[in-house]
Amino acid sequence: MKFLKIDMATQTITTEDVPAEYAGLGGRGLTSIMINKEVPATCNPLGPENKLIIAPGYLSGTILVNSCRLSIGAKSPLTGGIKESNVGGTVAADIAHLGITAIIVEGKPSNSEAAYLLKIDADGNAALLDGSAYKGLRTYELVRQLKEAYGEKNSITCIGPAGEFLLTGASIQTTDADGRPCRAAGRGGLGAVMGSKGLKAVIVDRGGKATDALADADVFKASAKLYAKAVRDDDFTPALAELGSAVLVAPINAVGAFPTRNAREGQFEGVEKITGETMAEVIKKRGGKNAHMGCAQCIIRCSNEYVDEKGDYVTSSLEYETIWSMGGMLGNDDLDSIAKLDFLCDDIGLDTMGTGVAVAVAMDAGYKSFGDAQAAIDMVEEVAAGTEMGKLIGNGPGAVGKHFKHDRVPVMKNQSMAAYDPRAIQGMAVTYATTPMGGDHTAGWVVADNLEDFGGTLDRFSAEGQVENSRKSQLHMAAVDTVGICDFAQSGFGAGLDNVCKMVAAKLGKAFSEDDWAALGVRILKAEREFNRNAGFTNKDDRLPKMFYEEPLPPHNKVVVISDEEMDKTFDF
Repeated sequence: MKFLKIDMATQTITTEDVPAEYAGLGGRGLTSIMINKEVPATCNPLGPENKLIIAPGYLSGTILVNSCRLSIGAKSPLTGGIKESNVGGTVAADIAHLGITAIIVEGKPSNSEAAYLLKIDADGNAALLDGSAYKGLRTYELVRQLKEAYGEKNSITCIGPAGEFLLTGASIQTTDADGRPCRAAGRGGLGAVMGSKGLKAVIVDRGGKATDALADADVFKASAKLYAKAVRDDDFTPALAELGSAVLVAPINAVGAFPTRNAREGQFEGVEKITGETMAEVIKKRGGKNAHMGCAQCIIRCSNEYVDEKGDYVTSSLEYETIWSMGGMLGNDDLDSIAKLDFLCDDIGLDTMGTGVAVAVAMDAGYKSFGDAQAAIDMVEEVAAGTEMGKLIGNGPGAVGKHFKHDRVPVMKNQSMAAYDPRAIQGMAVTYATTPMGGDHTAGWVVADNLEDFGGTLDRFSAEGQVENSRKSQLHMAAVDTVGICDFAQSGFGAGLDNVCKMVAAKLGKAFSEDDWAALGVRILKAEREFNRNAGFTNKDDRLPKMFYEEPLPPHNKVVVISDEEMDKTFDF
């Protein structure tokens, strides 16, 4: 177990054993606790004091299925608070196979025009290389050239033009199992942090054989087997394989929680053209791939390869949140244009969610018309061109709203909402408002708990039980993101939380109980909230925009009913 530290100011690389205070941590737990301790909360997110921490989950690199999530953490230039952005692909496993617990990038070059590549070989040896020849490249061409120069058997984590322009909607892209940079650590503008440090790409050899040893391999193997069986046996797994996360489009629209035309409505009349079922049918007809394996050790296969009418590759994977942000949110029912917008965001290095909402705000302000897919494509292309409008879109919906003096901007802590309107699912109002991460659905996804068809028991239009439920989910997800388990593979918890704790203990070499799991979530949320408070956040930042309290959402015509006093009780631990 080691830290790989990269000082961009001096271009020096050092390794050190993981300090005792970070022992047993990976993923989000490691990034958040380290940022809170080592990054000044009031620093400039694009300055030398900020750190970019790239950390596989604690169980990444093991035999556990669907455990290859990567956490990237820093102070966010978008929210001004702490940020962990989570991504799949292959890189988490590949870093873990080198015995690297985290890559810590600090400082910044004195020459702001400098560009570097970080190359890590199969023995874990790292070097900073001149990357000036790759400046300005979009991610697909960048990866093609890097693989040509350094070999196919490398995972690549990189930024596109948006990150180089230091735009606060910039993503960090990673390669999938096919070597395409189509997996995004999209939220929080961390691509701009990577760009500020002059780092264009991290190239990791996929042949590492120095994975951390397990203290009890037999116990781990037995528990991992039970976990995998629970994932395979879950009723939802076949649907995810067939339709991917787009399985949610039709049901969320049906309950009136699908934000449409900048969240003016909760249902989209053109939804049948963009559902998961329609997408799967189009992909099959054109010769693309459903049930595609995008991430290392995945047994769910929720990915896909979307192709055009000629059968040529367009994007992978077309997911629910992007279908919403580039579809319903824009009043756009053209699936091909949604797929193209997804590709453009991956290629330019942009968060699809924040970018789609930024375009929606511009349309709502009258800049372009809802439903104009070509106008959306043109606006996203402007980001790569570096135009003034491109910079606005690339800096997210908050920047667009400010420019147009438009007050219907669905952001929380300046980060866009996700694809579940909080007026129709009150529990998401709590998560959006109170998570330290900004408008983030994965931080505490409580949708199923609110929908009867998903087995939920809460009244989705009522405040009752919503704060407690969101708190429980947020604490649990902080731990899930620490061990590196995929959100969609949480069905494996059907074998029991104790079974997961056994795997943590089997690696850790000491007891780890369900109480320890709960305490881990509390420790992480306390660290994140402490950082945000030190950065100047108050309980007034744990609120939604006025539109959600004042504008009834059709078709149910409801508003958010969670009071400020209730919001403030979310983290009464």
